[in-house]
Amino acid sequence: MPDIIQRATAGTMESSDAYVEIEPREGGLEIQLESVVLYQYGQDIEQSVRAVLLEYGVENALVSIVDRGALDCVIRARVETAIRRGKGGRP
Repeated sequence: MPDIIQRATAGTMESSDAYVEIEPREGGLEIQLESVVLYQYGQDIEQSVRAVLLEYGVENALVSIVDRGALDCVIRARVETAIRRGKGGRP
């Protein structure tokens, strides 16, 4: 499957959820994270996001995440859905 070909989103801005945007970008990965628990879990969240990106072979993308206290499994699911949509597939 090719890299990200279109801008895509997943999730909501509700409490205990995460809103993820992904879009094409040249020159590697850039992750922008806003979280209510940034100082406690920011590194863990970024590590989870990078793991999902690696799993799907995404090497060039801009990923923006607004986390409202989502569990790790929710963040991973939102990133996965955004990737699938960004690659032109179904979630």
